Amino acid sequence: MLADPRPCLKHRLTGGRARGITALMLIYKIFRAHEWAELRDNGATRGAPVDLADGYVHFSTAAQLPETAARHFAGEEGLMLVAVATEPLGAALRWERSRGGALFPHLYRELRLPDVVCAQPLPFEDGAHRFPEGLA
Repeated sequence: MLADPRPCLKHRLTGGRARGITALMLIYKIFRAHEWAELRDNGATRGAPVDLADGYVHFSTAAQLPETAARHFAGEEGLMLVAVATEPLGAALRWERSRGGALFPHLYRELRLPDVVCAQPLPFEDGAHRFPEGLA
């Protein structure tokens, strides 16, 4: 894991069960093993093929994570859940309408390893991804 060995729980920056977009919050990226390895090995990544095609790195809020996992990572094992603080990303982070008109965080620069607050495996058990308690 990285910067903070404690579990990746959103309450580290949002005070617990905060919802919505706040200046100090965590956003999340789900990586496949080889994508996570690229970020670790190179110190930065432009993301997965969908990110490269769209021109930005896709993120989700804690509330959006379950649907993101179900839609884009159904049945996949060996995933990593990466948390990134929004404030240091500055103007490179934009909140844009996407799925169902909801605002999603999009990063218009490479994701750098120092941006990562923490990372942990996202287990797939009994037909579903298991998020850390209190997260999703």
